[in-house]
Parts: sequence; structure tokens; C-alpha cells
Amino acid sequence: MPKTKSESCPPANVFNAHCPARAVLDVLAEKWALLLVHRLSQGPARTSELRREIGGISEKMLIQTLRRLERSGFVARQSFPEVPPRVEYSLTALGASLSGPITALDYWVEGNMADIAMAQRAFDQRAA
Repeated sequence: MPKTKSESCPPANVFNAHCPARAVLDVLAEKWALLLVHRLSQGPARTSELRREIGGISEKMLIQTLRRLERSGFVARQSFPEVPPRVEYSLTALGASLSGPITALDYWVEGNMADIAMAQRAFDQRAA
């Protein structure tokens, strides 16, 4: 008989150093993961589109981050049997449920950059 969700996984506690939820937080705490989830919330994309739209990400980091997101169930990879081969990435239902908070965080950062920059300058002046 298959295990139920509660039988196969103990309750998550991100404050416990041995909790597997920490590994998920590690994946999501990466800037590229946050940006990819935000971008994929707008619809599926190929790797070339993602690289073009997310400034500064290398091909290697893009692929590594997509694989980590796919492994955790946030992103789905679809291959099309075409010549040349085509691969698209999209958010899963789990990834889509995460896109709202991530998009809100991105907008919060953008909206508060002036205050953040001012705090950083003040800190740097005190530290100098």
C-alpha cells in the first residue's frame, strides 16, 4: 500500500538544520532561481529567450538553475522532436503557486531601491 503524504515526509521545519526543507530554501534563495520563476510566470520559454531576457546569467548557470528547479518540481522541461531540437521550460502548478510571492518580492525590491541604496551608503560611511 503506498504511503500517504504525511506518512512519507515528516512535518517540515525550516529552523531544523537537518530538515530537507532547507535544501528547497537553498534552491529558491538563488537570485537566478527567483528571476527564472518570475520570468516563467509570464509563460513558457526556451533557454535562448531566458538568457536574452535575464541579463547577466551564463548558459551554465541557466541550465544548472533550471535543472534544480525542475528537480524540486517548480519547472517542467518539454522537448519537441524537431530539427533542430527545441526545448521549452514552463512552471508547474507548484511553481505557479510560488510565482506570486516571488514576483511580489521582485516588485518590493524595485520599489524600495532608493531607500536600500541610502541605507547601504550610510552603513558604508559609518564603516569607513
